[in-house]
Amino acid sequence: MAKYRSTTPELAVIFKALSDESRLRTFHVLSRGELCVCQITELLGLAPSTVSKHMSVLKQAGLVESRKDGRWIYYRPAHFPKGTVGGRLKGLILKELSDSEQGVGDMENINKILKCNPEELCKRQLQR
Repeated sequence: MAKYRSTTPELAVIFKALSDESRLRTFHVLSRGELCVCQITELLGLAPSTVSKHMSVLKQAGLVESRKDGRWIYYRPAHFPKGTVGGRLKGLILKELSDSEQGVGDMENINKILKCNPEELCKRQLQR
């Protein structure tokens, strides 16, 4: 009997992580590249602590990776090898989101946000 690796647990973790609209939106905009927490916070209009929690869930699910640069934490999409369940699922989800009204709007907004200085974004967010 051949040894098969069950993908059910992997899929369950991914689907749970993406079951929140804010995490799904974040997963989508990260497809354009690395973003700082303050940029994601600006896009979603949530408290930085809420965004950090969402990012923690995505990271634990293996959907994003992070790096710290001074006081900034940057997130980027995790790499899924071509042909894996994660890779196929990522492609499907990103295609569906790219074709949605929300997805198009989020990409337009994140492009505007990327023109702002991250330090200025953080200052504005602290004043709210």
